[in-house]
Amino acid sequence: MTEHKSGFVAIVGRPNVGKSTLLNRIVEQKIAIMSDKAQTTRNKIQGVYTTENIQMVFIDTPGIHKPQHRLGDYMVNEAYDALQEVEAVLFMVSADEKRGKGDNFIIERLQKLEAPVFLVINKIDKVHPDDLLTIIEDYAKQMAFTEVVPLSATQGNNFATLMQLLEEQMPEGPQYFPEEQITDHPEYFIVSEFIREKVLLLTQEEVPHSVAITIDSMKRDENDKIRIQATIIVERDSQKGIIIGKGGKMLKQIGIKARQDIEKMLGDKVYLELWVKVQKDWRDKQRSLDDFGYKKETL
Repeated sequence: MTEHKSGFVAIVGRPNVGKSTLLNRIVEQKIAIMSDKAQTTRNKIQGVYTTENIQMVFIDTPGIHKPQHRLGDYMVNEAYDALQEVEAVLFMVSADEKRGKGDNFIIERLQKLEAPVFLVINKIDKVHPDDLLTIIEDYAKQMAFTEVVPLSATQGNNFATLMQLLEEQMPEGPQYFPEEQITDHPEYFIVSEFIREKVLLLTQEEVPHSVAITIDSMKRDENDKIRIQATIIVERDSQKGIIIGKGGKMLKQIGIKARQDIEKMLGDKVYLELWVKVQKDWRDKQRSLDDFGYKKETL
């Protein structure tokens, strides 16, 4: 019999380098939301990759940044927690951005780890191939990486190479999740994230980071349609006005786009009802953070 291998892999990096895009490619389904806004990912999201002989659990982490409030503290702690007790760490950087203070800050943390660290240079489709060597040499001077893998998470270039190298790194171990399971999060969490993604996509710069989503109800009705009632939480009345839009137009757009993703994930017809509620300065109130799912796990 062939031995079964398994292990955990953390994906870390500055905000907006493509960590969620890579996770979605690994599990071949959208479980992590994406946008061009920094700090899109707030929680650790585990994606499960399973074949006959191996199971790798990938942990997509919030982008590491300088926190401005309690929510920021929570997000950075989530990212650092993911570095504990993993078999490998993927440090993702963007080929079209110069190494910055944020990257150096992360590298300082990574140098203290015992786990192998892979440098994953994403977005190689956005730079000339001749520029790659300079980028690799620059990062290699900062620390000794186990492997350097340039790739495009969007297009899939060199993705198979990364997965092969990671498989070689995994020790013998059990299957932690059923083979059909691709994430450790419940469906309602993914649903709330899809709604938040559409707010990020459609609203102005002042709104996105002030938004939280609560799923108030999610059940099947007598017509076999899934009815979801959700509330979009913001910090100011002006933000509420932006999200509702003139004559409710913006809220309707958010609902339509979110419902399309939710139906695709659930494989079922969905009726989505949205409300908007103001809760002032919720990002700095521990009780609000706990209520909205940004709760520190205790062992």
